[in-house]
Amino acid sequence: MAKLHVEEWAPDYGSPFEADDDLGPVVGAVDADVEVAGACEPLPGRDDGVPVVAFVDGVRRIDARVTVDDPVLGPLPGICGSYGVAAVLWRRHERRSEIVDISIDRMVVLAGGRDEQFPAVGPSLAYRTETVPDRDPSSLIRHFHGAMRSAESRLAEDLAHGGYFVVADGPLNELSGTDKVGYVKSHRAPYLPPDRMAAVAALGPGERTPLFEITTYPRFSWYLRLGTTNHGHSWSGVVRCEVARAVGLERARGLADRTAALLPEVGSEPHIDARAPQNLVPIAAMERELRRRLGDPAFVHRQLRDAVTREVAAP
Repeated sequence: MAKLHVEEWAPDYGSPFEADDDLGPVVGAVDADVEVAGACEPLPGRDDGVPVVAFVDGVRRIDARVTVDDPVLGPLPGICGSYGVAAVLWRRHERRSEIVDISIDRMVVLAGGRDEQFPAVGPSLAYRTETVPDRDPSSLIRHFHGAMRSAESRLAEDLAHGGYFVVADGPLNELSGTDKVGYVKSHRAPYLPPDRMAAVAALGPGERTPLFEITTYPRFSWYLRLGTTNHGHSWSGVVRCEVARAVGLERARGLADRTAALLPEVGSEPHIDARAPQNLVPIAAMERELRRRLGDPAFVHRQLRDAVTREVAAP
């Protein structure tokens, strides 16, 4: 019989099980027999000694809501937002990590295809103005979030082409044949058929499911367990990883073994991170630094408001 559980994640972060634009494609056609046919038993991870792991992630923040006051069409919504993208290089043999390739970008997104330009805020707060064609406020968020995801994808691809093993937070956008793994903390829906679901519940820390292929979207994927949590349910501490199908089945198997062995080493603890263990320690450290560099929210909001006030008051 199914049981109820209260999630260990802090409620402010939602749930590990929820619909979100950043969780990857809705389940399509899946080949669950691509690595192991029939029985689906947990597989142990294998550390192949990779010396450096590059974690890529970004953070975003809505700095202010704006309105274009059009006397003919009526008010049109807009947002001011900032996002940061960076990587953490985990140098395993040196037992140290460093945050690299930090970039901060700021955008104003206006609805309705408007050509207005947001007034200059200041040299330290440079916003570029873009637009979306419709008036749906959710389109503003999607456009802004898409810009951040594109920046993450470019950085992950650059690092992978530079010879690093990359763990990119979220599903992959760029499906090239590089050593790049998409790391998905939350689950939109189970990808495996019902007869394979028990294998996820049976995973121990450092174990993974056999690969399955999401044939609708060209990628191999697998579940792994980072660790266990107090009062956890059968999917607690489980994440989904994916690689592009272009890497080939044998390479995908090696990358899956590697993630199952390495990622539990950097899983977070509940007394440190409200999204433990899924929010990995290097990623959490990077998020804190990026949020610091976005600036104080109250100060930024005040500067945006003052810039608009000056524009309106100008003769």
